[in-house]
Amino acid sequence: MIGRAGIDWRHFQVILERWGVLVAFALLLGISTYKQGFDFLNPENVRALLNSNAPVGILAVGMTLVIACGGIDLSVGSIVVLAAALGTTAMNRCIESGASELNAVLLGGAVTIGSGILAGCVNGALVVFGRIAPFIATLGGLAAFRSMSLAIADAGEIRSQSAALFSALGRGGIPIPGLENAGGKPLTLSYSTVIFFVVAAIAQWFLSRARFGRHLIAVGANETAARYSGVSVAWIRFRVYAVMGLLAGVAALVQSSRMNSVSTSQLGLGSELDAIAAVVIGGTSLRGGFGRVWGTVVGVLILGMITNVLTISGVSPYWQGAIKGAVIVLAVLVQRPARA
Repeated sequence: MIGRAGIDWRHFQVILERWGVLVAFALLLGISTYKQGFDFLNPENVRALLNSNAPVGILAVGMTLVIACGGIDLSVGSIVVLAAALGTTAMNRCIESGASELNAVLLGGAVTIGSGILAGCVNGALVVFGRIAPFIATLGGLAAFRSMSLAIADAGEIRSQSAALFSALGRGGIPIPGLENAGGKPLTLSYSTVIFFVVAAIAQWFLSRARFGRHLIAVGANETAARYSGVSVAWIRFRVYAVMGLLAGVAALVQSSRMNSVSTSQLGLGSELDAIAAVVIGGTSLRGGFGRVWGTVVGVLILGMITNVLTISGVSPYWQGAIKGAVIVLAVLVQRPARA
């Protein structure tokens, strides 16, 4: 009888590991609906939830790949602010020189994304060629990249000089047929949300279908075995950090265009915690060798709903970080028995 109970418990743990994130999502959806009534399910509210969490979602997708490969990146929030600061500065200088707004915005976007890729490559080089532990290498990046952005603007704010085009990227969207907002205007799916879903779909395909994804998982599961199987471990790891930098650059472009400015002291602050939390909640193993992007997407939505519920319940924003930290620990504890 005891043996049968033990088998049932282990079976329950496996089910919880595979589908627990969906159970948590359904539970939080019910709580949110209870707290706010069916207004929570209003399309305009759902759009706002997706739009506000899209930048963190883009970062979390990249973090899924990094963690599945057996690494970690604590510098993503600092990469976001540095890339945004460099891109916005380049755009402003271009406008001041007399260039057209379109060319300036294109240049600013290219500098933003390019800066993110470069920062990711620096992290990758430190981990692969410098043989520094990912935690230490990216912890250094967290401090250094943020410091560079503060130096660019003397710890102040960089305002975009684009009249309308740059902010249109962050605030515009694709109209949803048949849906209107409270003002009677067509409800739009923001460009940032579209980018988030496109990035997630591509990453999920690479992780489950492409050779790069299979090699990435192999490196995270057993680096020695992967090397003996002919996988270029160094190249895979370097590329993973470069991709993380690319996605940090995309997130920087989305956030800076939505605000039409860059606060060098606040932009991206704490984003690494939210990204890691979404990845862990989504079921990706912190030990590497396993990852699922769709779970991360649900994890991002769960974090958004947690913040929403805490705000509606009157919980102080100063306690919300502590609760998110507890959620990370709980998610790891839930995964641990099934993986032991």
